[in-house]
Amino acid sequence: MSGQRQTAAEIAVVDYGLGNLRSVTRGLERAGAAVEISDDPAVIEDADGIVLPGVGAFSEGMENAGPFRELLIEEAEAGKPLFGICLGMQMLLSTSEEAKHAGEGSAEGLDLIPGTNVRFPDDVKVPQMGWNTLSVERDHPLVGGPALADPDGEPDPDRSVDGEYAYFVHSYYAKPDDPNAVVATTDYGTDFASIVANEAGNVFGTQFHPEKSGETGLTILRNFVDMCEP
Repeated sequence: MSGQRQTAAEIAVVDYGLGNLRSVTRGLERAGAAVEISDDPAVIEDADGIVLPGVGAFSEGMENAGPFRELLIEEAEAGKPLFGICLGMQMLLSTSEEAKHAGEGSAEGLDLIPGTNVRFPDDVKVPQMGWNTLSVERDHPLVGGPALADPDGEPDPDRSVDGEYAYFVHSYYAKPDDPNAVVATTDYGTDFASIVANEAGNVFGTQFHPEKSGETGLTILRNFVDMCEP
């Protein structure tokens, strides 16, 4: 599947000073969305869906995103789709072992998906950098499962990413408290959660970069855009 298609979904990419904003925007536009990179709360509130990208350290990400914290929580609790990418996914969880300074302790996240972020074990090369496969563990519309509005619908095999490759760059990974929050896993010395989602299904994230993951990433972004259609 390639090329651009049309949709009415308007997506806000949160500009909080960290993240590969242009690449994410181009990927979403390829998926058919109307995209605006913004730090304006009004734009974020008016959007059909929100993307929280991110690269770098967890503490710096949460510090920069501090002014948006309450807004993101309110929009998520209201049911709006919120998609965290890489660091943005980790920020959806409650805490992280990755602190700004060694020995500082854990750092607080958005707590939209209860859990913590932990470092890979010492017996693997850190960071994981490159392509790895996705194993879908349960249905969710982001991975080709039934749409949120049609929970009894059948998954679309053309929208599935099970067994496909995605591009990763990270040293920490998410450990949700609820095993059902794990949508997909990837093996890198241990099976870790590469896609997570909250119980309601509208808050979710990918540890990998869909905008750098070729057709797999484009499928993910198309699925997200479809979820955001008004």
